[in-house]
Amino acid sequence: MKKLVFITGATSGIGLACAKKFAADGNNLILTGRRAERLQEISASLQKEFDVNVKTIQMDVRDKADVFSAVDDLPDAWQNIDVLINNAGLAVGLGTIQEGEIDDWERMIDTNVKGLLYVSRAILPGMVARKSGHVINIGSIAGKEVYPNGNVYCATKFAVDALTKAIRIDAVQAGIKVTQIAPGAVETEFSIVRFKGDKEKADSVYKGFEPLHPEDIADSVFYVTTLPPHVNINDLLIMPTAQASATILHKK
Repeated sequence: MKKLVFITGATSGIGLACAKKFAADGNNLILTGRRAERLQEISASLQKEFDVNVKTIQMDVRDKADVFSAVDDLPDAWQNIDVLINNAGLAVGLGTIQEGEIDDWERMIDTNVKGLLYVSRAILPGMVARKSGHVINIGSIAGKEVYPNGNVYCATKFAVDALTKAIRIDAVQAGIKVTQIAPGAVETEFSIVRFKGDKEKADSVYKGFEPLHPEDIADSVFYVTTLPPHVNINDLLIMPTAQASATILHKK
């Protein structure tokens, strides 16, 4: 039975890879992101290639009113969301607490924590009422280990780890599956955003080893949704073979 999959941050990286993976299996999609033109391009491409229905919503998960109105205004045919992929997230800056940019902190907290909460709060009640659904939160190795100059980003991903466990507890009586997928180094726009557009610095992060690709994470996201009804993957930590921990990588 095909599913209706809601993906935040679907215009690039892991979110886009998830959209392609679920579309290839014939599932219908609701894709959200801040870049309207990019959303339309992706929608047209997926519908043409995979003959699925795709609805796009331009929104910033940091905007509470935007999130709730977007979900409330979904037509009846798009209300029964089977899978929510809370993918929107970012790291900005790489400095110590004493030298940190407060605007960077607020952007990370508002996106990675509050944005996840807003979207989950908007969609979960429908899942609970139907006693069916799967929430997948994209976490990080940064939510398992704190590393130098990662401070606030790590804190937001520790929050994702905690919230995933909390949602599982709160929704278990309704039979809702809840999963965290926590990647190590994945080559996406992540480092470009972290280094505020400095591509040379961003590229250096992934030199000397093969990082994870967005498709690797999408494969795992898809996998956890294919298991029997009585099976839930609570937490999945995925690393490149060359990465042993948040800070230990084998580079050639």
